[in-house]
Amino acid sequence: MKVALASDHGGIHIREEIKGLLEEMGLEYEDFGCDCEESVDYPDYALPVAEKVARGEFDRGILICGTGIGMSISANKVKGIRCALVHDVFSAKATRQHNDSNVLAMGERVIGPGLAREIARVWLTTEFEGGRHARRIEKLTTYEETHS
Repeated sequence: MKVALASDHGGIHIREEIKGLLEEMGLEYEDFGCDCEESVDYPDYALPVAEKVARGEFDRGILICGTGIGMSISANKVKGIRCALVHDVFSAKATRQHNDSNVLAMGERVIGPGLAREIARVWLTTEFEGGRHARRIEKLTTYEETHS
């Protein structure tokens, strides 16, 4: 699995934790920044990651900002992206099983580093269940294709 990773200034500390997790898990990843604590614009980091996942250059993406909200809104503007904003382990598992999410968003000001690592670990290791859930994902895909 190949993971694209980015944050804005509000998520740089959790992003470092996630990089450590990805290394421990032996997963290939690329860090797309940011590299400062000065205010930057979250779409500048979320959109390139989402586009790379949508094009198949990466299997999954992880985005972190202060709340995760801006990153998730931005990523979901990209056709083919199902970005889930997650702040608990149950939702991390459910969004993979039921929604086949391909981008995860988290908020550094909402959760701590230990929980962020566990959320990411569960999200990265949980498979999509398919079945009735695949039908729902297909409806979203059809909508995107006919309304873009």
